Amino acid sequence: MSEDRFLVSWYGRTAVVRLPAEIDLTIADDVREALLSVLNKGALALVVDMTVTTFCDSAGITALVRASRRADATGATICVAASGPPVLRVFSLVGIDRLIDIHPTVDDARASLPDQEGSGPMTVA
Repeated sequence: MSEDRFLVSWYGRTAVVRLPAEIDLTIADDVREALLSVLNKGALALVVDMTVTTFCDSAGITALVRASRRADATGATICVAASGPPVLRVFSLVGIDRLIDIHPTVDDARASLPDQEGSGPMTVA
C-alpha cells in the first residue's frame, strides 16, 4: 500500500523512489515501508530521490536509517539525491551524510552505483 504513494522507477535492479516535499511523522512510516519494499523485491541498489524535499524531520531520518540497515543486511547499496539546503543541513547535523552517500541529482546518484543491468526505466506509480 505505501509503495503506491511514491513513484518508483526501476533501472534494471536499481530502484529510484521519489519522496515528497515534506517528510514528517505523518508519512514517515509509509516512506520506510516503500523503501523496504523495493529492497525486499530484490533491488541491488536504491536511490532515495529527495530532490524536491524541503523538510525532513527525525521520523524521516529514522526511515532512511532503517532502509540503510536493511540495504546493508541484504548487500544492496543505498544513496540519496538531495540538494535542498534545509535538508542537507539536517543530514549534516544528525550525521546521516556519514552513513549514506548524498548526491545533488538522481543522475549523479545512479552514476555512483555499481553497474546494474538494464538501462531504461520501468516506472511503477
